[in-house]
Formats: sequence, structure tokens, C-alpha cells
Amino acid sequence: MRNKTKPMTFLKSTWTAGSLALAMTLAGLTLTGAPAPVRAETVALTMEEAETLGSVNKYFNSIKTLDGDFIQFGPDGSQAEGKFFMARPGKVRFHYAAPSPLDIIADGKSVSVRDRKLATQDIWPLSQTPLRFLLSDDLDLRRDTKVTGVTVEPDLITVTISDTTTFNSGILTLIFDANSYELKQWTVKDAQGYDTTVAIYNVKQNGPTDPSWFKIDYRENDRKGPQ
Repeated sequence: MRNKTKPMTFLKSTWTAGSLALAMTLAGLTLTGAPAPVRAETVALTMEEAETLGSVNKYFNSIKTLDGDFIQFGPDGSQAEGKFFMARPGKVRFHYAAPSPLDIIADGKSVSVRDRKLATQDIWPLSQTPLRFLLSDDLDLRRDTKVTGVTVEPDLITVTISDTTTFNSGILTLIFDANSYELKQWTVKDAQGYDTTVAIYNVKQNGPTDPSWFKIDYRENDRKGPQ
């Protein structure tokens, strides 16, 4: 049953709270029953805003791989950090540092949230998470998303997107460097109004990747047996 006293709740009693809840929000999988409607409309962009969005698309599409560090801030003030690896299209891994036991892996079709300590995982379609925007082969934020705001400042560009899927309803805010157009952080606001923010740093572009980083073991739960 839904617990209204907590910012995030889940449909499986075996799922852990705390860091797993934050990880699910990162992946856009805040399962809180039927999603509340997101009341946000696509806005008409000025010429400057449209050109800025085009520059963001062009830069991001020049990036095929990224890796670096991340720090995640939860709606309850908690923090988690770790390493991330991205290979577009479709693949990303967020490896959380201890004490968090989590790995989030996207292999091009699915997103796995794995608990290394318990050796369990939950798998969801990549197409139903906000990660699908960042991992697409040809990113076009204006074409593929419902852009509800673009703010151009001397140092930062903020793009706000309304995102509604089968599993999630919320607002995704992307922040880019105004000069280099590098992605700096993103925030997911869920249907209840709770924010989870992820900032990335020490980022390296277009370096080598290991395909094994992005493999999901779909049989892991079967081998472990019913819980």
C-alpha cells in the first residue's frame, strides 16, 4: 500500500529504502502508483533560445562516450557518490561507492538497479526513463521532448523538460555550461514535488570503454530463487 509519509514508495516489499529509492529516482523510476498529471506546456522559444538548444544538441551528439565522477543529492538531504560510464547510444553505468551497494546499468534496452550486497536487481525498460534522452543516438531536445523552459545565463544554460511515462511523471531539468555546452547536472522532480539532483565532474570525453561495464545479468534473480 502507498505510504504517504515518505517521499518515495515502491510496489515490491523486497526493495530497500534510502539509497535504492534515490537510485530509482535517478533512473526516472519513482513508482508511486498512478502518476499525477504534470501541468506543463511546451513553450515557444525565442531565436536565441532555439539557437542555444541547437548548440546543445550539436555538442552532445559529438560525444560518444563519457566517464567521470558523480554526486547525488536526495530529497531528504542525503548524499551518495560514485563513478559513471556512458556509451551512446543506450548504455550507461552508475557505480555507487560504499556504503551504497548499488549499480545502475543501462544496456541499450533496459535499466537494471542492482543491489550488490543482496545480489538482487529490478529491471525496467530504458524507454520509460528520462535516461533515454541522454542516451539517444541522435539527441534533439526540441524534437523529442516537451521543452517547458530554456534559460540562458552568462555561465549556465538550463533546459526544463516535462516527462510523462508509464512509470513516472515529473520534470527533468538539465544544466549545461554556457560556453562549452558540457552537461553539468540534472534534477528529477517527481509527481509529489521531490527533487533528486545528480552533478557530474572530472568528466572525460570520447575515451575507451569496456563493453562488460554495460552488461545486465538477466538471469541473476532466477538463480537466486524466490524471495
